[in-house]
Amino acid sequence: MTPVFQPGQTVVRREIMRGEPWIAMPQVCVQDDGDLLVTYTPGGTPMAYPETGAFPVGEHPWKLAGSTTWRGHGRLELHWTGIEHSIFLFWDGPQRAFQGWYFNLEDAPRRTPIGFDTLDHELDVWWAADAETYEFKDVPEFEETGPARYPGRMEQIRAEGDRIAGLLDAGELWWDKAWADWTPDPSWQPRTLPADWATVPFEAR
Repeated sequence: MTPVFQPGQTVVRREIMRGEPWIAMPQVCVQDDGDLLVTYTPGGTPMAYPETGAFPVGEHPWKLAGSTTWRGHGRLELHWTGIEHSIFLFWDGPQRAFQGWYFNLEDAPRRTPIGFDTLDHELDVWWAADAETYEFKDVPEFEETGPARYPGRMEQIRAEGDRIAGLLDAGELWWDKAWADWTPDPSWQPRTLPADWATVPFEAR
């Protein structure tokens, strides 16, 4: 049975790379109707990495960079069932100014008893709040890392980026822009991961 999470509940976002956990972050459920899952990562949220693994493409870059917590105002994520991207929202500065829409290409969310599993696809589409249009991000990085990270899937990932761009060019919006004005419940502080987060069963792609 597919779990539906309640507002305020801890939801663990894991990335599964080549058949093993790569990184995990405990988020907060903002809204979940079984199709749209909205999660929030408070500033200070811990990033966790598995202690053991084969790591066929190396350990997560954030671990190699020494990143241990999420910084800033926090990140809001909009995830849809069966959709190979999410939308991240960011804010900055003392007035918590909205920065823009970040279309994060990634595996469609696969729900687990503790949250959901996905995998970032490196390639992204960014539409800054003060910009007239969007831009693609991390294209060279995707072309460099893609063959090893996503073997046989690069054309599919590029096609999803093109699909997003086509919808934006046509003026179609599939999300509620009112999320830009959203503010977190002040009681939502960084969460902790369950001790067994790395061993909870997962479906590998």
